[in-house]
Amino acid sequence: MPALSAPTKAAAPERLELDGRTLRLAKRDVKLDGRELGLLRESNDLLDDVSALRARMEEDGYLLLRGVLPESEVLGARRAVLEHLDAQNQVERSHALMDGFRAPSAKGAYLGGRREVTHSPGFLALAESQTLFDFYGRFFAEPAMTINYKWLRAVGAGDSTSPHYDVVYMGRGTTVRLFTSWIPLGDVGLEDGPLAVLKGSHNLPSYQRVRETYGRADVDRDNIESFFSHDPLEITARYGGQWQTTAFRAGDLLLFGMFTMHGAISNMSERFRLSTDLRFQPVSEPLDERWIGDTPLANYGWRKTPAVPLEVSRKEWNV
Repeated sequence: MPALSAPTKAAAPERLELDGRTLRLAKRDVKLDGRELGLLRESNDLLDDVSALRARMEEDGYLLLRGVLPESEVLGARRAVLEHLDAQNQVERSHALMDGFRAPSAKGAYLGGRREVTHSPGFLALAESQTLFDFYGRFFAEPAMTINYKWLRAVGAGDSTSPHYDVVYMGRGTTVRLFTSWIPLGDVGLEDGPLAVLKGSHNLPSYQRVRETYGRADVDRDNIESFFSHDPLEITARYGGQWQTTAFRAGDLLLFGMFTMHGAISNMSERFRLSTDLRFQPVSEPLDERWIGDTPLANYGWRKTPAVPLEVSRKEWNV
């Protein structure tokens, strides 16, 4: 199987520094200063060494790979999403469609499970790209599969995501070798609302009880809020670790496990932040039945009735 190859184009839309700028993560202002918020570490130098990639995943809880996906596939998926949003009058057409500017009345949109978009030829060319299957086949040392349900977001003005583990949504199959592939559908600067991950949340001993309580929760079974906190600095002050983010470019790939806490910076630009979350696992591992088949059940109980408040759950878990 061929390995992902190193990019020949520029690796990032801007050369980032820990310049102390203030960003909004969930409901808290954080400084890009290396203490409250640092920069994600790139792993392109390990692409030819799968053992080193696995070790880096174990160490950091994520892998950031620059420019490894075919840009034509990424931009094809971007076009499919923007054409869908344009048909809903959500795109500002005084700009070029592919620039992705929001119409004045546009809101953010969650498009996961919308098969007219997520299973369109343009989107599937990326979501089920042979490049991804080849990479995960090497990473797992056995054939890989991707979950049929596709997560897709068009993040609007001021929108962000609070810290959480993905396992609370999809923990009924394998959890050790199920990985999220977060893919920006186009360039995403710091002002556009990129993802942020909490390094250490997956393996630090201080998070052990969090992993054993919140990390074993199920949003459908337990009717809990899915987030662990709305304050990212409250988490690091109590448990340690470091929040990290970066700017992204079309072709970048960020992958992480079910127990890597993450959230998103607020989108402060005039553009949609377009991204997809794809899940890959070995074919041999157990599947979560909610996410497979032509019409996946998805999270059938979550948000159907008022959820147990976050603070109630955390008090019960003593975390």
